[in-house]
Amino acid sequence: MRLLNRSAGRLSRHRRGPLAGLVVLLLGLLMTGGLYAAFSPASADETASSADQIAKGRELFLVSCSFCHGQNGEGVRSEDGNQIGPSLVGVGAAAVDFQVGTGRMPLAQPGAQAQEKPPTFDDDEVAALAAYVASLGPGPAVPDEGDYSLAGMSDEERQAAITRGGQIFLTNCTACHNFEGSGGAMPRGGYAPRIRGVEPRYIYEALLTGPQNMPNFSNGNLSPDEKRDVIAYLGSLEEMPNYGGFGLGGLGPVPEGLAAWIGGIGICVGFAVWIAAHTTRSNKKKVEA
Repeated sequence: MRLLNRSAGRLSRHRRGPLAGLVVLLLGLLMTGGLYAAFSPASADETASSADQIAKGRELFLVSCSFCHGQNGEGVRSEDGNQIGPSLVGVGAAAVDFQVGTGRMPLAQPGAQAQEKPPTFDDDEVAALAAYVASLGPGPAVPDEGDYSLAGMSDEERQAAITRGGQIFLTNCTACHNFEGSGGAMPRGGYAPRIRGVEPRYIYEALLTGPQNMPNFSNGNLSPDEKRDVIAYLGSLEEMPNYGGFGLGGLGPVPEGLAAWIGGIGICVGFAVWIAAHTTRSNKKKVEA
């Protein structure tokens, strides 16, 4: 008993010592760190994977993009002040996924508008480039499938979403993209591309980031649900039959008017000339007789 009392007294004195609190704190930190590492190894792996992806994206960026956008994405200007490539700080991963995923970037040649072409990079390389540009500054992220998919909705909910999307599209988009999404010409060499049959992710990203001549429909202008509804409407056009006969590509009233002028009025004028020519011949025969 005396030995136990002496040991307890020594422990009590050590607990009151100046280093006791520091030792307890260190033990607590070690235990907390060990438990965190044991129960959440995936988070550490994801952080390392993200860092590796950003490093890979920077390597690709320096080789393929830095000539126009600068080594750190700050943009490049010529000696006379003309913008060669814009700054990418803050454009976000969604802009990179759209531009590079659709083949618009890297540019084949300078022009009024980037032309869509087969992608230069594969999916992993596009994701790496997007991760690197996203690390330069906060911006829109690449959307998930749930942001633009109608999966899980009933038929009534789907039809309501398509109806809402059609109203939004007809109000905001037909001036450039045509009521059927077939695209059209724009001033100064630009054009609104055809958006029928385009992958929904790219349509969502285009609405979110506003590439080329397109205005930017941020989530403050069009909510994510409204963007989803617009995509649903465009998807419904693929299944909608054309009740108007030959649609001339759905390019709107200009080609329809041109076809009416050449086909309709042209035929009428030709028929009138033919009638006049035959009437003159018959009159000549009667005079000779």
